[in-house]
Amino acid sequence: MPPAPTFTDAETTLLADAQFFRQKSAITAKIRCLLEETHRALQADLDAVTLLTPADFNSKIHQLVKGEHLEDFPYQYLDYPKHFQGGNTFTFRTLVWWGHYVVCAMLLEGVELRRYKQQLLGRFHQVAGAGLELSLAPSLWEWKRGEGYTFPITHDRKAQIAAIVAERSLIKVLRCFSFKDVNVQNGQLPHIACEAFRAMFPIITP
Repeated sequence: MPPAPTFTDAETTLLADAQFFRQKSAITAKIRCLLEETHRALQADLDAVTLLTPADFNSKIHQLVKGEHLEDFPYQYLDYPKHFQGGNTFTFRTLVWWGHYVVCAMLLEGVELRRYKQQLLGRFHQVAGAGLELSLAPSLWEWKRGEGYTFPITHDRKAQIAAIVAERSLIKVLRCFSFKDVNVQNGQLPHIACEAFRAMFPIITP
């Protein structure tokens, strides 16, 4: 039988730090509030635009999720618009990943994927230069960024982007924001989420 685990001095101090856990609870509640506000702001954007969506898409569906173990870190996210059905994905996720950053990502796969690819490339210079990145991961559920994980969508990289998306069975376009970003610190999550979503309109509107 393996020996019982013990706690280091640092771990013991953390376990006994009631203020830390109160702060964590308070921050969690603030993030939930901001994600609810983000839902309302995105809803206003959806009401004003026509999107290229799967036939059974329902613009009223959304989801708020909180968890503790995205690669061992807490997380909270809003999915809106949200569509995961029959192999089709059309979902915009606003993810607050504790210890990392805020991610605003459009997740796309399924019946309309060819059209999304065509519009990404056909309207490339409307998309490029807005701080967006293309995920290189084979799955929609990889949230790390940087070399080997994401590829910046800049005006001089159309050929590389075309090569990346050519054979892909999904597209994930994202924008990341540091927690030190003044807009994040000032509670402007709805604003930055809407800004990122609008930057993706050339890909997902007719």
